Amino acid sequence: MEYITPDATQGVILCCECGVQIQPNPTSRCLACIRATNDISENIPKQSILYFCRGCERYLDPPQAWIHAALESKELLRICLKKLKNLNKVRLVDAGFAWTEPHSKRIKVKLAIQKEIEAGAVLQQECIVEFVINHFMCTDCHRIEAKDYWKAMVQANLCTNLQRTFFYLEQLMIKHKAHANTLGIKAVNGGLDFFYANEQGARHMVDFLTSVVPTKWTHSKKLISHDVHSNTYNYKYTYSVELVPICKDSVVCLPSKLAHQLGGIGQISVVHRVTNHISLIDPNTGQLAEIPANVFWRTPFQSLVTSKKLKEFIVMEMSDAQVRHFKGQGQISTKHVVSEVWVQRTCDLGTDDMIFCRTHLGHLLSIGDTVLGIDIRTSNINNEDFEKINKDSVPDVILVKKVYADKTLRNRKRRFKLRHLGIDDDNTSQNKDYTDFLEDLEEDETIRQNVNLYRDETKLAASAADTASEAGDVPTVSLEEMLEDLVIGEDATGGDGAPMMD
Repeated sequence: MEYITPDATQGVILCCECGVQIQPNPTSRCLACIRATNDISENIPKQSILYFCRGCERYLDPPQAWIHAALESKELLRICLKKLKNLNKVRLVDAGFAWTEPHSKRIKVKLAIQKEIEAGAVLQQECIVEFVINHFMCTDCHRIEAKDYWKAMVQANLCTNLQRTFFYLEQLMIKHKAHANTLGIKAVNGGLDFFYANEQGARHMVDFLTSVVPTKWTHSKKLISHDVHSNTYNYKYTYSVELVPICKDSVVCLPSKLAHQLGGIGQISVVHRVTNHISLIDPNTGQLAEIPANVFWRTPFQSLVTSKKLKEFIVMEMSDAQVRHFKGQGQISTKHVVSEVWVQRTCDLGTDDMIFCRTHLGHLLSIGDTVLGIDIRTSNINNEDFEKINKDSVPDVILVKKVYADKTLRNRKRRFKLRHLGIDDDNTSQNKDYTDFLEDLEEDETIRQNVNLYRDETKLAASAADTASEAGDVPTVSLEEMLEDLVIGEDATGGDGAPMMD
C-alpha cells in the first residue's frame, strides 16, 4: 500500500494520530495510520467461482456464453474481472495472474486499485482474488450426453454408384476444413449426414457444397418445444442437398435443345470433369462445353452408361480425322486430338470383328493400347433423348479412357496418399472406385490442384529407375506436388498457456 498526493512539499509535520514525522498531506496521517483505518478493497470479494466444462474444455462467460481460454491468457483474465462485483467503484490500475499449481483448481488474480479517500488524497492498494474452478457441464455437452446434441443437419444425398464424386468432395472438405464445426458425421445409405449445433453452421456447409459441386437443396424445420411464457421456439433444421448424379467418364445423352444452346455439341458426349460445373467433350469433334448447376437442374439428363460398365477394347489401327467446324460452334479443345480408330473387344481377339469409331483420345492412343469404352450395339439403353436421335448418327463404340497399366502395379508404385474423414474406412483401401479416383488424380492435373497430396514414406524407397522401367508411360505425381505428412506430438502445446488439467 502506498499513498499518492499531487502536492508534495519538502517540509515535515507530525502525524495527528501517532506523532511520526511525515511530509504534509491532506490527511495529516502516516501510511500506517491510513492503512489501519482505510481499506478500499473491502467491497471487492476476495474469492469467487469459475465454471469449467470438462467435456469441451471451455469456461463460462456470464451470462450464457462458453469460450475457450488457456491458463494466464487475456480471455481468462477478462472472465475473472467480469465476475468481480463493485470493481466499478474503484479505479483498476493493473491486473495479472499470480502463480498457482495447475492441478490445484485455483486461479489467483493480483489487482492494483486506486480510490480517492479524501479531497485530494488518492490511495493505491494491491489485493489478490482467488477463483475456485468448479466443474459444470455446458449446454452443448449436456445435449450430447442426452443424445440430442444437434440443432441442424445437412443431408448430402449421393448415388451409391458415383462414389468418385464423394471421394473428390471429401478431399475438398479436408483441404478447406469445411467439416471443422461439425458435431458428427454419419454415413448413411446414399450419402452423408452432417450435424451442427446451430443453423449457421449448417448453412455454411450448404454454401460450401454448392460452391464445389453442382447441387440443389431444400430445407425444413421441426418444432421441438415452445415456451408460452417467453414466446420462444426450439426448432431442428434439416437441409437436404442433392448432388449431381453424374461422375467423370460417364457417357451422357443431352437433350437436343440443350445441345444446341451449348454451341452445337453432339448429343452423345463424355463427362470430362465434374467440379462446380459439368465439363463435357464431344468425342467426334473435340468440342468442349461447361454446364452450370442451374442449367443442369433446369434441363436434367442421365448417364447412358456409368464408368463401372465400361468395356475394354484394343486399338488395332488409327489415323487422323478430318473435323469440320461451323460458324457458332463452341470451344474446341487444344489438348485433345480427334482420330479415327479401329478397335476390337478384348474378348474378340483373334477374330475379324473390328469396330470403327472416332475418339478424342488421339493424343494418348497408339496401336496396341487398351482403352475403356461402351459398345452401344450390345448395350441396353433406356433413355428418352437417346431414342429420339437418328440411329445413323449414333456411333457403334464410344471410347472414354485409356488404360495405362495393371492396377496392381500402379497401386504398388503410387508414392502419395490422402487423408480421410474416417467415415468409411473400408472404402478407402479396397474399393475399386477409390482406386479409380487415385488414377484420376494422377492423370488430371486440374483436379490434382484442388486436393492435398501427402508423401507415402513406405513407397518412396522404390527407386525412380525401377518405377519407370516397370510402369512405362503411366502418369505420375511429382514430389514437388506432395506435402509432408506432419504429425504433431502429444506434448506440443499452443496458445498463451498450458491446457487445464483434470
